[in-house]
Amino acid sequence: MAALPDLLLRRVQQHPDHIALRGPDAILSYQDLWRAAGAVADQLRNLGVKRIGLCGDNTPAWVVADLACLMAEVVCVPVPVFFSKSQTEHLIQRAGLDALLFSAEADQAEAIGQGVWLRHLPVSADAAWMPEHTAKITFTSGSTGTPKGVCLSAQQMAATACALQQRLEGVTLQQHLCILPLATLLENIAGVYLPLLMGATVTVAPLQTLGMTGSSGLELGQLVVGLNQHQPHSVILVPELAMALANAAEQGSLATDSFRFLAVGGGRVSPDLLARGRAINLPLYEGYGLSECGSVVALNVPGAEREGTVGRPLSHVQVQVDGNRRILVRGNTHLGYLGDEPEDDGWLDTGDLGAISPEGFLAVNGRAKNLIITSFGRNISPEWLESELVQAVGAAQAVVFGDGEPQPSALLVVRDGRGPDKLRAALTALNAGLPDYARLQAVYIRRQPLTQAEGHITANGRPVRHQIQADLPMLMAEAFPLFMNLSVPAGTSPQQTTPGVSNMAFFDRLQSKTEQARAHVTGAPVIQAIQEGRFDLEGYTWFLTQAYHHVKHTVPLMMACGGRLPERLEFVRKALVEYIEEEYGHHEWILNDLEACGEDKEAIRHGQPDTSIELMVAYLYDRIQRGNPAAFFGMVQVLEGTSIELATPLGEAIQKQLGLPDQAFSYLYSHGALDQEHFEFFRNLMDSITDPDDQQAIIESARMVYRLYGDMLHSIPLPARNKEQRHEAA
Repeated sequence: MAALPDLLLRRVQQHPDHIALRGPDAILSYQDLWRAAGAVADQLRNLGVKRIGLCGDNTPAWVVADLACLMAEVVCVPVPVFFSKSQTEHLIQRAGLDALLFSAEADQAEAIGQGVWLRHLPVSADAAWMPEHTAKITFTSGSTGTPKGVCLSAQQMAATACALQQRLEGVTLQQHLCILPLATLLENIAGVYLPLLMGATVTVAPLQTLGMTGSSGLELGQLVVGLNQHQPHSVILVPELAMALANAAEQGSLATDSFRFLAVGGGRVSPDLLARGRAINLPLYEGYGLSECGSVVALNVPGAEREGTVGRPLSHVQVQVDGNRRILVRGNTHLGYLGDEPEDDGWLDTGDLGAISPEGFLAVNGRAKNLIITSFGRNISPEWLESELVQAVGAAQAVVFGDGEPQPSALLVVRDGRGPDKLRAALTALNAGLPDYARLQAVYIRRQPLTQAEGHITANGRPVRHQIQADLPMLMAEAFPLFMNLSVPAGTSPQQTTPGVSNMAFFDRLQSKTEQARAHVTGAPVIQAIQEGRFDLEGYTWFLTQAYHHVKHTVPLMMACGGRLPERLEFVRKALVEYIEEEYGHHEWILNDLEACGEDKEAIRHGQPDTSIELMVAYLYDRIQRGNPAAFFGMVQVLEGTSIELATPLGEAIQKQLGLPDQAFSYLYSHGALDQEHFEFFRNLMDSITDPDDQQAIIESARMVYRLYGDMLHSIPLPARNKEQRHEAA
């Protein structure tokens, strides 16, 4: 396979005067582009640089500099414009860069012609090993793990561009507009190299002028203006952009007559979205690829497409699916990762799950590592649900989580100003159409997008799941909860859907149905730490502080519950009257305990709880007000059951370890004794509740409270084990 400069030269010789590159400040013919890139290449050779970082916005100078690196056989490392200073420094050190190129004037840089600027760098002693023949290093994190530098040769990139040209042979594309950052490998190869090899014109413009800001910011109105102005035949989209353009086209603000091919990649695309696009003259075609294969691996095109697939594999690769449903690729795989020994020439495990039809069309069904396995043993691909949420709810971004839980949950970014009622209606409709095991139990709505700068998404918009999971408490704290509670199919009851337990008393069934969720509480590290004598005053006062912030809501929650109970639960309302009298003022006991520990109880009274407690209380108020008020008793199941099991023995152990007076333990000791009586009363009360909807509301509420209360227990600060302390000191 010839290198890209050689292939480009053929186009220069065929159409020297045809416009190759268009920008706001420059229009270059094929001959002009060849000469400009050649002049910069000469400069790079004269300067003796070997590894260069390419920085800057989407401009003609960026394209010129990129082609110059290929001509001069200088390793090019594109640097995303939204990278932080620390991220850029890491890239520089890891790749061992000896210079940076800029597509505009920059500090401490010298002009080397054609709008390109260069800054010399001291070569790092920590530069990583690089495979032979590397021409470009693209940093990618995929959906998990730390960023890796994928090393590609010029021939590999050329092979991808040529295979794409072959696949698109029947499509006439004369104008391509780059709306993704040029530092993105997909736009770099399919948005620049491919159109140039096809003899087309590549149009570039500063991303902000097209409504693109940062890693994922979008001003749709500005993007529509840009598309209407440039009238491109083709663009490359991520699913969020495809959804945005579909909305704009349906509203009549986006002119669609010029579009001939809109490629969508970077994440699963709902078939409904593709169908919507076709109906309004948006020729959306889904593809699939990864950096390790030079970007594109498979692509649907007009006349050769299948709904629910990413198309047939391109001619330069072989694709197969193994017995574990993993997608394997051979034929144009990367040279290796920066700093790692090269891999053999066998099959590359993409980490994706899929299937190949008899006609050769590839379906991608999510990441193997991303599978959510519910507590009932059902496998769910989060990508599947995420694409459904983007389509059905109009979410700008969606992340599904909940491994080990009875039902999945989701974090959605919604930026169109819709209120909770409209969002709830859309989610309810979606849930109704999903299999019961995949129905969302909780949804959190954010207005601010997830960004690459914060490590939550990749350059092509995929969620970085391990980082999102680590930051989930913070992300949920910045969102508002929209709980669905629709895991049981409509028209059924738990008794009907659970064989062998139809005659079980409800309290016993409640215990059984929440057993797995309860393990999140009983398995909290704090319990073992107390038993090992590894607990301190900081942990105890932190726990009491959180207890105060949820116990102070107990009576208000009971009042709210009693006020909304239906007539069929009048006997429950009567029980609540007695319960309120017994619970009134218990939050003050906790403040007195804290004061006995040396804390300022007034400061705690006016302070803020941990995110988990804030969410737990908000959830209960929400269920009482919008759902079934019987859900309140899910909290009773959790808190009083936990008190019986743990309060007295752990209180005694803590007091012995810390040497605190009895006055510091009124909450734990009193509830250990009181809740014994309360819980027996609770058992009888639960067995009197016979309505299936009431029962299910209590079960689901208990599961959620176990989760959130357990999150609080897991967050209690603990001293390290002696062994760990010695290790850290060493």
